[in-house]
Amino acid sequence: MRALNELPRTVAAGMHTVFSDIDDTLTTDGQLVPQAYVALDTLRRAGLRVILITGRPAGWCDHIARMWPVDAVIGENGAFYYWHDPVERKLQCRHLLDTVARQTNTERLAAVRDTILREVPGCAVASDQFCRLYDLAIDFCEDVLALADADVDRIVALMEAAGMTAKVSSIHVNGWFGQYDKLSMAHLLMRERYGLELSREREKCMFVGDSPNDAPMFAYLPHAAGVANVAAFAGRMFHFPSYVAPSRGGAGFAEVAQALLTARQR
Repeated sequence: MRALNELPRTVAAGMHTVFSDIDDTLTTDGQLVPQAYVALDTLRRAGLRVILITGRPAGWCDHIARMWPVDAVIGENGAFYYWHDPVERKLQCRHLLDTVARQTNTERLAAVRDTILREVPGCAVASDQFCRLYDLAIDFCEDVLALADADVDRIVALMEAAGMTAKVSSIHVNGWFGQYDKLSMAHLLMRERYGLELSREREKCMFVGDSPNDAPMFAYLPHAAGVANVAAFAGRMFHFPSYVAPSRGGAGFAEVAQALLTARQR
């Protein structure tokens, strides 16, 4: 990873879309910090498209798409995207699975949940599970005492043994049935909402993140950036961002945003 100040000005000036994770990327110690929220708004006012990509649940994404200064939100690690239509003044949703398929998977998720809670002492179902539609989120450090890496690995193994895709974020292990991820939904959103092929726009899209479930975006976008706390996951990631901000969490995101904005002003 190179320092953020090594991002070429011409590259930064050419960006038209900023994708960003939320937890520990826009937030710091679990709180959305003012400079990160202001950075989102400033990016949009400068003409950039701002799309959040998170493992957080549908219930959160409903709120974020309606009330935050963003163009869209991809949630539950790529299961859907939401956006607020300013003309219709209505929240719009694009889901991968229909209601029947989601209900069927809910029963399967419950069985995996019970196995994990029995086999991995100290973990818990994430507090936001009640507003999830697609996945199972197991908390290993948000509202519980931090588990050892071996325990996190055990949660992943149990999910995978049940036929699930499992991804580790900075706070949860998320598991779901299906092969989608943050990147696959980013492709779909860009095509359906904006008529753009992400494969042709890679040089003009920035992603900012911090943890292993961001790795598909880090690997695909050549100018992805991490906030400083991405270094904490060195042992769990196969793909790192090309650049890293000096600061962690929301302050780091604000630094990335400022680098893009400064380049556009010259």
